[in-house]
Amino acid sequence: MKRIAMWSGPRNLSTAMMYSFASRADCTAVDEPFYAAYLTASGETHPMQNAILKAQETDPMMVARACASPNAKTLLHYQKHMCHHMLPDFPTEWARDCTNVFLIRHPARVIASYAAKRTKVELGDLGFVQQLEMFEKFGGPVIDSADIRANAEKMLRLLCAQIDIPFDTAMLSWPAGPKDFDGVWASHWYGSAHASTGFAAPEGELPELPKDCEALLEEALPYYEALLSKRLSD
Repeated sequence: MKRIAMWSGPRNLSTAMMYSFASRADCTAVDEPFYAAYLTASGETHPMQNAILKAQETDPMMVARACASPNAKTLLHYQKHMCHHMLPDFPTEWARDCTNVFLIRHPARVIASYAAKRTKVELGDLGFVQQLEMFEKFGGPVIDSADIRANAEKMLRLLCAQIDIPFDTAMLSWPAGPKDFDGVWASHWYGSAHASTGFAAPEGELPELPKDCEALLEEALPYYEALLSKRLSD
Protein backbone atom coordinates (compact mmCIF):
# COMPACT_ATOMS: atom_id res chain seq x y z
CA MET A 1 0.00 0.00 0.00
CA LYS A 2 1.22 3.50 -0.87
CA ARG A 3 0.34 6.07 1.76
CA ILE A 4 -0.03 9.58 0.31
CA ALA A 5 0.19 12.35 2.91
CA MET A 6 -1.16 15.56 1.39
CA TRP A 7 -0.04 18.55 3.46
CA SER A 8 -1.86 21.85 3.09
CA GLY A 9 -3.37 24.72 5.00
CA PRO A 10 -7.07 25.50 5.32
CA ARG A 11 -9.15 26.90 2.43
CA ASN A 12 -6.64 25.50 -0.02
CA LEU A 13 -8.43 23.19 -2.48
CA SER A 14 -7.60 20.39 -0.05
CA THR A 15 -11.11 18.93 0.05
CA ALA A 16 -11.39 18.90 -3.74
CA MET A 17 -8.03 17.12 -3.94
CA MET A 18 -9.24 14.55 -1.42
CA TYR A 19 -12.39 14.00 -3.50
CA SER A 20 -10.26 13.70 -6.62
CA PHE A 21 -8.07 10.92 -5.23
CA ALA A 22 -11.00 9.19 -3.51
CA SER A 23 -12.73 8.94 -6.90
CA ARG A 24 -10.15 6.33 -7.88
CA ALA A 25 -11.28 2.74 -7.37
CA ASP A 26 -7.84 1.90 -5.93
CA CYS A 27 -7.86 4.63 -3.24
CA THR A 28 -9.24 5.11 0.27
CA ALA A 29 -9.26 8.59 1.84
CA VAL A 30 -9.11 9.88 5.41
CA ASP A 31 -10.00 13.46 6.32
CA GLU A 32 -7.75 15.46 8.73
CA PRO A 33 -7.08 12.66 11.23
CA PHE A 34 -5.19 14.93 13.68
CA TYR A 35 -7.99 17.52 14.01
CA ALA A 36 -9.39 16.36 17.37
CA ALA A 37 -5.90 15.77 18.76
CA TYR A 38 -4.95 19.31 17.73
CA LEU A 39 -8.02 20.83 19.38
CA THR A 40 -7.39 18.88 22.57
CA ALA A 41 -3.70 19.77 22.85
CA SER A 42 -3.90 23.39 21.68
CA GLY A 43 -6.94 24.50 23.64
CA GLU A 44 -8.26 26.17 20.48
CA THR A 45 -12.02 26.43 20.02
CA HIS A 46 -13.35 25.74 16.53
CA PRO A 47 -16.84 25.41 15.05
CA MET A 48 -18.45 22.03 15.86
CA GLN A 49 -15.85 21.48 18.59
CA ASN A 50 -17.76 18.90 20.64
CA ALA A 51 -18.76 16.88 17.59
CA ILE A 52 -15.15 16.72 16.39
CA LEU A 53 -13.85 15.62 19.78
CA LYS A 54 -16.45 12.86 19.95
CA ALA A 55 -15.83 11.67 16.39
CA GLN A 56 -12.02 11.36 16.40
CA GLU A 57 -9.15 9.97 18.42
CA THR A 58 -7.62 12.72 20.57
CA ASP A 59 -4.28 11.06 21.39
CA PRO A 60 -1.74 12.14 18.73
CA MET A 61 0.33 8.99 19.24
CA MET A 62 -2.67 6.81 18.44
CA VAL A 63 -3.48 8.92 15.38
CA ALA A 64 0.12 8.61 14.18
CA ARG A 65 -0.04 4.83 14.50
CA ALA A 66 -3.23 4.74 12.44
CA CYS A 67 -1.61 6.92 9.76
CA ALA A 68 1.44 4.65 9.72
CA SER A 69 -0.62 1.45 9.47
CA PRO A 70 -4.05 2.30 8.06
CA ASN A 71 -6.80 -0.28 8.06
CA ALA A 72 -7.50 -0.14 4.34
CA LYS A 73 -7.48 -2.77 1.58
CA THR A 74 -6.87 -0.46 -1.38
CA LEU A 75 -3.53 0.08 -3.10
CA LEU A 76 -3.54 3.79 -2.18
CA HIS A 77 -4.35 5.42 1.15
CA TYR A 78 -4.80 9.19 0.81
CA GLN A 79 -4.40 11.21 3.98
CA LYS A 80 -5.58 14.82 3.96
CA HIS A 81 -3.53 16.67 6.60
CA MET A 82 -3.68 20.27 7.82
CA CYS A 83 -0.14 21.44 8.55
CA HIS A 84 -1.21 23.64 11.47
CA HIS A 85 -2.64 20.58 13.23
CA MET A 86 0.90 19.24 13.71
CA LEU A 87 1.88 20.88 17.00
CA PRO A 88 5.60 20.88 17.90
CA ASP A 89 5.35 17.85 20.20
CA PHE A 90 3.19 15.76 17.86
CA PRO A 91 4.90 12.74 16.25
CA THR A 92 5.84 13.17 12.61
CA GLU A 93 8.39 10.42 11.94
CA TRP A 94 5.57 8.16 10.73
CA ALA A 95 5.40 10.43 7.64
CA ARG A 96 8.94 9.53 6.59
CA ASP A 97 7.62 6.35 4.98
CA CYS A 98 4.74 8.19 3.27
CA THR A 99 4.69 9.77 -0.16
CA ASN A 100 4.50 13.39 1.00
CA VAL A 101 2.91 16.04 -1.23
CA PHE A 102 2.54 19.75 -0.47
CA LEU A 103 -0.51 21.65 -1.71
CA ILE A 104 -0.07 25.43 -1.65
CA ARG A 105 -2.25 28.46 -2.37
CA HIS A 106 -1.49 32.18 -2.44
CA PRO A 107 -1.90 33.50 1.11
CA ALA A 108 -4.10 36.42 0.01
CA ARG A 109 -6.70 33.91 -1.18
CA VAL A 110 -6.31 31.74 1.92
CA ILE A 111 -6.69 34.71 4.27
CA ALA A 112 -9.73 36.08 2.45
CA SER A 113 -11.47 32.70 2.47
CA TYR A 114 -10.54 31.78 6.04
CA ALA A 115 -11.47 35.19 7.47
CA ALA A 116 -14.95 34.78 6.01
CA LYS A 117 -15.46 31.76 8.29
CA ARG A 118 -13.62 32.94 11.43
CA THR A 119 -13.36 36.32 13.13
CA LYS A 120 -9.71 36.01 14.20
CA VAL A 121 -6.90 34.75 11.97
CA GLU A 122 -3.22 34.42 12.91
CA LEU A 123 -0.23 33.13 10.95
CA GLY A 124 -0.21 29.84 12.87
CA ASP A 125 -3.80 29.17 11.77
CA LEU A 126 -2.82 29.16 8.09
CA GLY A 127 -0.17 26.44 8.17
CA PHE A 128 2.44 28.12 5.96
CA VAL A 129 5.22 27.99 8.57
CA GLN A 130 4.53 24.35 9.45
CA GLN A 131 4.18 23.39 5.79
CA LEU A 132 7.63 24.69 4.92
CA GLU A 133 9.06 22.91 7.98
CA MET A 134 7.47 19.62 6.87
CA PHE A 135 8.77 20.11 3.33
CA GLU A 136 12.30 20.77 4.59
CA LYS A 137 12.10 17.65 6.76
CA PHE A 138 10.59 15.16 4.30
CA GLY A 139 10.62 16.72 0.83
CA GLY A 140 8.16 15.79 -1.88
CA PRO A 141 6.29 17.34 -4.81
CA VAL A 142 4.80 20.81 -4.36
CA ILE A 143 1.65 21.63 -6.31
CA ASP A 144 -0.09 25.00 -6.46
CA SER A 145 -3.87 25.08 -6.34
CA ALA A 146 -3.90 27.83 -8.98
CA ASP A 147 -2.12 25.49 -11.42
CA ILE A 148 -4.65 22.73 -10.72
CA ARG A 149 -7.57 25.04 -11.35
CA ALA A 150 -5.94 26.30 -14.55
CA ASN A 151 -5.48 22.78 -15.96
CA ALA A 152 -6.48 19.97 -13.61
CA GLU A 153 -5.72 17.08 -15.94
CA LYS A 154 -2.24 18.31 -16.83
CA MET A 155 -1.28 18.94 -13.22
CA LEU A 156 -2.72 15.68 -11.93
CA ARG A 157 -0.87 13.78 -14.63
CA LEU A 158 2.36 15.51 -13.56
CA LEU A 159 1.68 14.75 -9.91
CA CYS A 160 0.85 11.11 -10.53
CA ALA A 161 4.06 10.71 -12.51
CA GLN A 162 6.02 12.30 -9.66
CA ILE A 163 4.59 9.95 -7.04
CA ASP A 164 4.80 6.90 -9.31
CA ILE A 165 1.14 6.01 -9.74
CA PRO A 166 -0.84 5.85 -12.99
CA PHE A 167 -3.10 8.77 -13.77
CA ASP A 168 -6.81 7.90 -13.65
CA THR A 169 -9.39 10.05 -15.46
CA ALA A 170 -11.78 9.34 -12.55
CA MET A 171 -9.77 11.93 -10.61
CA LEU A 172 -11.29 14.73 -12.69
CA SER A 173 -14.85 14.44 -11.33
CA TRP A 174 -16.90 13.23 -8.39
CA PRO A 175 -20.58 13.18 -7.38
CA ALA A 176 -22.05 16.23 -5.66
CA GLY A 177 -22.96 16.05 -1.99
CA PRO A 178 -21.39 14.79 1.24
CA LYS A 179 -19.00 11.83 1.18
CA ASP A 180 -18.88 8.99 3.70
CA PHE A 181 -15.23 9.81 4.48
CA ASP A 182 -15.88 13.52 5.18
CA GLY A 183 -14.92 14.75 8.62
CA VAL A 184 -17.84 15.52 10.92
CA TRP A 185 -17.06 19.24 10.43
CA ALA A 186 -18.02 19.05 6.73
CA SER A 187 -21.45 20.63 7.26
CA HIS A 188 -19.73 23.84 8.42
CA TRP A 189 -16.78 24.03 6.01
CA TYR A 190 -17.55 21.99 2.89
CA GLY A 191 -20.53 23.78 1.34
CA SER A 192 -18.72 24.67 -1.87
CA ALA A 193 -17.04 21.28 -2.11
CA HIS A 194 -20.38 19.49 -1.72
CA ALA A 195 -21.84 21.60 -4.51
CA SER A 196 -18.97 20.72 -6.83
CA THR A 197 -18.56 17.83 -9.24
CA GLY A 198 -15.00 18.67 -10.28
CA PHE A 199 -12.29 21.28 -9.93
CA ALA A 200 -13.43 24.88 -10.23
CA ALA A 201 -12.39 27.19 -13.04
CA PRO A 202 -9.28 29.39 -12.69
CA GLU A 203 -9.48 32.14 -10.10
CA GLY A 204 -9.42 35.81 -11.02
CA GLU A 205 -7.28 38.59 -9.60
CA LEU A 206 -5.99 38.31 -6.06
CA PRO A 207 -8.53 39.60 -3.52
CA GLU A 208 -8.00 42.97 -1.87
CA LEU A 209 -7.65 42.30 1.83
CA PRO A 210 -8.82 44.63 4.59
CA LYS A 211 -6.13 46.77 6.20
CA ASP A 212 -6.06 44.66 9.34
CA CYS A 213 -5.02 41.60 7.27
CA GLU A 214 -2.16 43.22 5.36
CA ALA A 215 0.46 42.48 8.04
CA LEU A 216 -0.64 38.84 8.12
CA LEU A 217 -0.20 38.62 4.34
CA GLU A 218 3.33 40.02 4.61
CA GLU A 219 4.17 37.43 7.26
CA ALA A 220 2.85 34.53 5.19
CA LEU A 221 4.29 35.45 1.79
CA PRO A 222 7.93 34.38 2.35
CA TYR A 223 6.88 30.85 3.36
CA TYR A 224 4.54 30.52 0.38
CA GLU A 225 7.14 31.89 -2.03
CA ALA A 226 9.77 29.45 -0.76
CA LEU A 227 7.46 26.55 -1.59
CA LEU A 228 6.24 28.16 -4.83
CA SER A 229 9.82 28.09 -6.14
CA LYS A 230 9.69 24.26 -5.85
CA ARG A 231 6.29 23.69 -7.44
CA LEU A 232 5.60 21.21 -10.22
CA SER A 233 5.60 22.73 -13.67
CA ASP A 234 6.22 21.68 -17.27
